Amino acid sequence: MNHRLRMLRASVDFAICLAGASLLSVGVVASARAGDHVPFAARTGVDVTAAAAHAWSSDAVLVYVENDESLDTSGSATRWGYLYYSPLLEQSRAYSVRDGAIKVAENLAMKFEAPPVGSNWIDSGAALAIAERKGGLEFRTEHGGTLTTMLLMRGAFQKDDPDQTTWTLIYTAPDAPSLFVVIDAAAGKVRHTWRG
Repeated sequence: MNHRLRMLRASVDFAICLAGASLLSVGVVASARAGDHVPFAARTGVDVTAAAAHAWSSDAVLVYVENDESLDTSGSATRWGYLYYSPLLEQSRAYSVRDGAIKVAENLAMKFEAPPVGSNWIDSGAALAIAERKGGLEFRTEHGGTLTTMLLMRGAFQKDDPDQTTWTLIYTAPDAPSLFVVIDAAAGKVRHTWRG
């Protein structure tokens, strides 16, 4: 298996593991009502987490972003999760941000050597607007679906170009297969969609 395919497989496995872990963390943080907190776009939490990550390890790079609580119609959530990787420490550290402050900061038990996301990614609101035009709105209307997950990383679900930073949006419905929309986070273009 060549390097790019190994990287893609690891990225997809990691995304699945993180999605599962974030679902568990949502149960813990859901005790605070979403109405008590102000929703914000994903990029808003980068400054505070980057400062903390660089205090943890000077070489830390952002490798993953995902909503930690429900998303609203503008692509904002009251809590977002950010994962940083340090090649020097060979460790990953997760941060969860709400109300402009870090609420959780912890090292991951699993080791994942992830590549950093690109620096020029579109924010969550722009990504959602694109996904809605390219099937999200139709899915929600026809199936009573909901946008449940937005995740940003390199290589996830993008076998043609595993080095590309992408947003992956996952819509779910009670009686239909989920809709996945993968968007090039730099160009703002849908790369592919599928149901599953």
